[in-house]
Amino acid sequence: MRAGRLPGARPDARGGRGNQVTAALVGTKLRRSFVVKEAKRRVLALDEVSLEVPAGSLTALVGPDGAGKTTLLRLAAGLLAPDSGSLSVLGIDVVRDPQAVQDRISYMPQRFGLYDDLSVQENLDLYADLHGVAAAERPRRYARLLEMTDLGRFTARAAGQLSGGMKQKLGLACTLVRSPELLLLDEPTVGVDPLSRRELWQIVEQLVRGEKLSVIVSTAYLDEAERCDRVFLLRQGQVLAAGAPAALRRLADGLCFVASPAPDEPARRLQARLLDDRARVVDAVPQAGEVRFIRRAGAAEPGQLQGAAAVRAAPPRLEDGFMLLLDPGTGAGAPAQGADVAADAARVPAAARPPAETVIEVRDLVRRFGDFVAVANTSFSVRRGEVFGLLGPNGAGKTTTFRMLCGLLPASSGQLAVAGVDLRHARAQARRHIGYVSQKFALYGNLSVAENLAFFAGAYGLRGRGAATRIAAVTGQFDLGALQATPSSQLPGGYRQRLAMAAALLHEPQILFLDEPTSGADPLARREFWRRITALAEGGTTAVVTTHFMEEAEYCDRIVIQDAGRVLALGTPLEVRQQAGGAATMEAAFIGIVERARAQA
Repeated sequence: MRAGRLPGARPDARGGRGNQVTAALVGTKLRRSFVVKEAKRRVLALDEVSLEVPAGSLTALVGPDGAGKTTLLRLAAGLLAPDSGSLSVLGIDVVRDPQAVQDRISYMPQRFGLYDDLSVQENLDLYADLHGVAAAERPRRYARLLEMTDLGRFTARAAGQLSGGMKQKLGLACTLVRSPELLLLDEPTVGVDPLSRRELWQIVEQLVRGEKLSVIVSTAYLDEAERCDRVFLLRQGQVLAAGAPAALRRLADGLCFVASPAPDEPARRLQARLLDDRARVVDAVPQAGEVRFIRRAGAAEPGQLQGAAAVRAAPPRLEDGFMLLLDPGTGAGAPAQGADVAADAARVPAAARPPAETVIEVRDLVRRFGDFVAVANTSFSVRRGEVFGLLGPNGAGKTTTFRMLCGLLPASSGQLAVAGVDLRHARAQARRHIGYVSQKFALYGNLSVAENLAFFAGAYGLRGRGAATRIAAVTGQFDLGALQATPSSQLPGGYRQRLAMAAALLHEPQILFLDEPTSGADPLARREFWRRITALAEGGTTAVVTTHFMEEAEYCDRIVIQDAGRVLALGTPLEVRQQAGGAATMEAAFIGIVERARAQA
């Protein structure tokens, strides 16, 4: 992807169509609420929000699920009107003249409307028609967009046959098929692997730095927000903080440390202990085999920690400032119920734990779709109580492997046993030992929380008192009691995740399969999710998880990296980082291993 100006792009970000605009967006005391009919209540999405975004800048909106980020972007796009307050976009009152705004901006929502049956070229043509792009201008714009997105080789391929990362790049190309003065992006990298995420951000930064385009992006990745000129942190419909990333990082000056776990102890056990120490610790997360944590201001210096071999100071990151502002001690990210289980199990010395038997055995696994080999001669095993990660770029074959492990797809050849059952001959029997949480959470949106749990209990063969007992248990474990009458479609993302996990655990499975369960989740929701997985693993439940958050690979006991259907790496996170030449982070290791394998192919 080479730099260069898009045909028709305006060199002066302030001079849109003769207007001297110094601010891309100015909002004052914006309020917007929605009526939730099923729950018979009104929800306040934005509450007196005021903000200003300079023209020609890259601005991030971050915050927990339900903070109001998408509502704010939809207001800016003229798709919603505020209940009160004022909003100016490119110097235009968006309430009075939304069409004038829409003529000068481009908006890419979370679920961009590609047409799967149309080719890459046909999707570009369709959006050019919708936006009235002149025929004479199209060849130059198409050439530049296809070069930026590296889709020039795939113009004849149907959009439905593209990988997730390629679909996102095509969505961005369609969004940019005309030359906007302001680009609005709503979580453009959700569900995208690290390689594609890097490429998308190269495109965005090129547009901002090279062409002075104004861009506002909402993101769940705090490392992405670090790239921006300015960050707005929203919570419960209000702006909690705003400023340059460096200013928000400084909130955590002198409070960040890294602890090395004792030998033979997973980092996630030390993390559990730290998170239980609410009096001294705000946040803790595994990092390159160690645990990064934030000391609560005013608390004693960490010194010696139980289960830690050593502790050292660390420079702050934007995510550290974010977690301080959303201090879990205030209740925004209260520890998951069941956290004490994780902590209690973590106190059991490793030597006292019995050796775990193998519960998943994969030998020379192959899956073909016609002449296409999606999975080629894959072999690995997973032990009871292990957290095992399946990683790979979009289209690498990990989802196919995942579906075969779950008994949802038969193998073409090879051996595959789950919970002692040969999946070639008894898939239904094996599925009784399995819990499955899909990426899109297979819940029934028109059913309440209680009705969803009752339905899944019946689907798993639970009846009468046994069903009632298990429903009550998971309702309490996942803190869903106050939401039993709420339709699942009206739950914030973090609570939908809780409900999906509760449903999957109703029949107390030996093995839990989790397909990108934290995709699009904010850091608070991700912490809570992994606390639950830690508790389950310490109790003997095996977890197999796919994820595009490479930091989450550090929670795993072992990981496998696949690409083009082949296994590229298998081992502990430390062993995989060493295979990548001693990479400092799992993301760097992932990118290095995949790029090296592709160069050698």
